[in-house]
Amino acid sequence: MRALLISDIHANIDALEAVLDAAPEHDLVWNLGDVVGYGAAPNEVIERVRGLGETFVRGNHDRACSGQLSLEDFNPVASRAARWTRQVLTPEHVDWLQHMARGPVTPDGPQVSCMHGSYLDEDEYLLSVRDARLPLKQAETRINFFGHTHLQGGFATNGEDWFKLDPVYSNDEEADVSELVLVPGARYLINPGSVGQPRDNDRRAAYALYDDQRMVVEFRREPYDFRLAQMRIMRAGLPDQLAMRLSYGR
Repeated sequence: MRALLISDIHANIDALEAVLDAAPEHDLVWNLGDVVGYGAAPNEVIERVRGLGETFVRGNHDRACSGQLSLEDFNPVASRAARWTRQVLTPEHVDWLQHMARGPVTPDGPQVSCMHGSYLDEDEYLLSVRDARLPLKQAETRINFFGHTHLQGGFATNGEDWFKLDPVYSNDEEADVSELVLVPGARYLINPGSVGQPRDNDRRAAYALYDDQRMVVEFRREPYDFRLAQMRIMRAGLPDQLAMRLSYGR
């Protein structure tokens, strides 16, 4: 089985289409949340991802943009984008967002979990080995896919030592792949990165492919027309910062 892992699309239809066009052959798609928010094409993105499968977990922006989460803890830029998204979403798409599953979900039996934040808290940011320790110790599954941070990579432990996982690419302009071999007995927290708003200083759309026969995760990057995504944001009247950050991947 080969699963395409996408997360944090954030209403960036241009990045999403580039990823789907470039993705290698796969059997199913696992979506780790934040389909909307920040970007200027929420209805188009929802329409596209709804046809990709049935495994979705909700993100904090999915909840905020569908009226399920207060905007009090959002920064002013994120709050403004969420309010705009609430205004433009169709009633059908609001309903779909409101019925997204809360992670973790187990789409592949007892070995794999999918979530947005962490195994213990859907809104938790896992940014360091220290952050990852308790969630990974308490997770009932060995392989855990998460999003939320917009940082491709993750964490692993063999029971004694802990490791931070950072993909290594040969270039920063073209499509590229960084392969992670999953070691028997080790436990993993793996982030495919953000399709629509990377924050690891690489503006290319990020995603991953999980192969349970080879026991490999392929971290992948795909260039896309980020200038078109920027134009959509500016034409929508969304904050300029949301357009500018796409140039730098942060």
